[in-house]
Amino acid sequence: MTELDSETLLHMFRQMVKIREFEEAAARMAEQAKIPGAVHLYVGEEAVAVGVCTELTSADAIASTHRGHGHCIAKGGDPKLMFAELYGRATGYCHGKGGSMHIADLDLGILGANGIVAGGAPMAMGAAFASKYRKDGTVCVLFCGDGSTNEGAWHESMNFAGLYQLPLITVIENNHWGEWTRQENQAPITELYVRGASYGMPAVHIDGQDVLAINDAAREAVDRARNGGGPTLIEADTYRFHDHIGRAEREIRPKEELDRWLARDPIEIMRAVLIERAITTGESSERIVEEVRREIQEAIEFAEASPQPDPADLLTDVYTV
Repeated sequence: MTELDSETLLHMFRQMVKIREFEEAAARMAEQAKIPGAVHLYVGEEAVAVGVCTELTSADAIASTHRGHGHCIAKGGDPKLMFAELYGRATGYCHGKGGSMHIADLDLGILGANGIVAGGAPMAMGAAFASKYRKDGTVCVLFCGDGSTNEGAWHESMNFAGLYQLPLITVIENNHWGEWTRQENQAPITELYVRGASYGMPAVHIDGQDVLAINDAAREAVDRARNGGGPTLIEADTYRFHDHIGRAEREIRPKEELDRWLARDPIEIMRAVLIERAITTGESSERIVEEVRREIQEAIEFAEASPQPDPADLLTDVYTV
């Protein structure tokens, strides 16, 4: 495992905390009916997005999922513009037209979240194909859930990426539940990384609660892709702490299972690493949390003070000629 400097480790911790605080605040706003539509929370999976995106540049691309706020923040997204989008305001990333499941920022390489399971796979494959065609050394990361690996679009994209050795890193966030169906009831295999062999690409299974393990696997995959070595499949074993939508919609998961995963909170695991390495203390790490909470509160205030979209802009950015 590559030794990262203290600044990078603190940045990773702060980013995970930012995702957690953003999501918990979004949950509260949704419960107060301030945010319209479904909000799929990334709480518990923060290490995956941060571990991977730490290795990317703004020129690299990512394709996200319906549970995509964490990917956006990890790639450098602005919580103010994100909350404005969730509120449906004109200052949001998509001017209020996308909402929670469709945030995009091409300047940051964020191709967009996607409400369709595996909908991001062809997009990511296409971006990786463009990178190889241009020979510009960029890569694309596809974030996808365990359920996506049962979709035809996912398999077609993996096949194409393997055939043409595209600079695509596919990260399966296996949180073990597709809505309310256990992963083992969705497919005849439980170790999803083995699918990589079908497409001639290296594949690894990683502890998704350990941001350093994720980062190490991502660094190897990104380096391989940048140097013409083709795609990689990473399965991150992780867990969403809240329900499929919101915090308590229709919880059927066993309490013992949930408690076991709650005890492996990726933020607390990383905090312990920082304290053990004398990079921070419990008190100073809590100051980081408080700073992030103030940032999130400012983002909410920005969103609530932002104007509603102008009806005259209804079709702007929808059609092109």
